[in-house]
Amino acid sequence: MTTFVLVPGFWLGAWAWDEVARGLREAGHQVHPVTLTGLAERAGEATPEVDVDTHIADIVGLIEGGDLREVVLVGHSGANMPVTGAADRIPERLARVVYVDTAPLPPGMAQMDFNDPEERAAIEKRVAGEGQGWLIPAPPFDPAADPHQLAGLDEAALALLRERATPQPVGTATQAPARPGTVPDTPKTMVASTFPLAAVEQMIAGGNPVFGMLAGPEWSFRELPTGHWPMLSRPADLAALLGDL
Repeated sequence: MTTFVLVPGFWLGAWAWDEVARGLREAGHQVHPVTLTGLAERAGEATPEVDVDTHIADIVGLIEGGDLREVVLVGHSGANMPVTGAADRIPERLARVVYVDTAPLPPGMAQMDFNDPEERAAIEKRVAGEGQGWLIPAPPFDPAADPHQLAGLDEAALALLRERATPQPVGTATQAPARPGTVPDTPKTMVASTFPLAAVEQMIAGGNPVFGMLAGPEWSFRELPTGHWPMLSRPADLAALLGDL
């Protein structure tokens, strides 16, 4: 039996992991899906002060409060920031960190910095308008506008995203949390979904400043071709992959 802690990406809550969690539990594992402060059923806790440190504290609090050990900590998409921060703080409690269609960012880089200037300007405009200056509204999840990211999602999954996604506190995208000078050598796995694993390996070998963070003997890689939300488009396959790790 393995203990999994599953952290969803932007706009989502623990509900996004329902099918994956079911598959892992049926295989005999202990599973703790997380809803971070200010999201989903905790949307009432959202404030302008919620940031990456808040979400790191959520994860650390769950693991330490439950006295969980040998944890496989799984983060999807924008959860790379708090998952990395938690992994830096409590490496003695972790067996592995898994990044689902995401990766840790270099020190000093916030999630917002990962967007090109045009995308960032569009996000900031929505925050200033619809988001009251401190929330990132959920996207429309329109496959006609974003077929690559939304690949593999049927109408039921798209409807679920539109119904249950909640605005994301902007501080979780603009804060670049401090990292230790020496990063713990906890085993780490990246699961590539929206881009080929061969492309990831090429960017690592080429010294790409973001993908360069994935170099090192502690890293392994898996490929699960689909869109950006494999927990909804291929939940059984993702559960099997995690269980295999």
